[in-house]
Amino acid sequence: MYYDALKTFVTLAEVKNFTKTAELLLMSQPSVSLHIKNLEKEFQTTLFHRSPKYLKITPSGEILYDRAKQMITIYEQTRQEILEQQNTIKGELKIAASFTIGEYILPPLLLDLQKEYPELNLQVTIANTEEVIQSTRSHHVDIGLIEGQTNEKELAVTPFMQDELFIVSSIHHPLVPKDEVNISDLQNQAWIMRETGSGTREYFNHFIRSNGLKVKSLLTISSNQGIKETLISGMGISILSGSVVKRDIIQNNLSVIRIKNQEFKRTLSYVLSPIMQEKKNVSIFIDAVRKKWLEDIPAK
Repeated sequence: MYYDALKTFVTLAEVKNFTKTAELLLMSQPSVSLHIKNLEKEFQTTLFHRSPKYLKITPSGEILYDRAKQMITIYEQTRQEILEQQNTIKGELKIAASFTIGEYILPPLLLDLQKEYPELNLQVTIANTEEVIQSTRSHHVDIGLIEGQTNEKELAVTPFMQDELFIVSSIHHPLVPKDEVNISDLQNQAWIMRETGSGTREYFNHFIRSNGLKVKSLLTISSNQGIKETLISGMGISILSGSVVKRDIIQNNLSVIRIKNQEFKRTLSYVLSPIMQEKKNVSIFIDAVRKKWLEDIPAK
């Protein structure tokens, strides 16, 4: 079975660097080279064009890449199903979650799962929405949780929770003393927002465009905590999930700027490849998500 070699090949094809591949897979660089050499010998072809400046996959490598991802997924799913025959939930569940979900919404559910299934090894990767979708599509994770939108045709997308956002600032911002403000009061404000690719940034862009707002300045920080700390120091305003700012508002570190006749809501979703839908550990996770949050989604 060439599982290790195929896993190495797929990783190298995606990161395009022998050293980084070795680091990601916790092996030596010579081992990476040996795996690729053995595969090239097995298939009697060259899988990569190599030079000191670049590494490029060959047409033969492209064919193997698509098949290798499927073989790895089938192998891991088969291994998991064999474990499940023992009537014990064990093995791994790899989850990718966007920052807001992964840092503020998901942890209580993970705690519940760990208590109920102590032999289940949970691995959580936190990234922005775009990166979560990429990891899920390439089968690096079993399931992804996103706060933005996706038109990715290879993934099934299922809403699981309504999330309310708020416009927030330091407690000393000039708009804070007003009980409510109009949208026009947000003209020419200094904003602090997440990076492109984030679901929160996507929502902000839509909000600005749909209301015809002019932005005085925009500071981009790829961290919810970094944005909050900058706001607390007295700079600008932002729009963030209520789960992100709830504690800071209670502690009077941040204030909500309430907009007249406006609520900001979005739907959070989980995404997964159809091949993962029958995986037992994924099913258990989805059931837990539904039990905890799905009832919050209003019926259409």
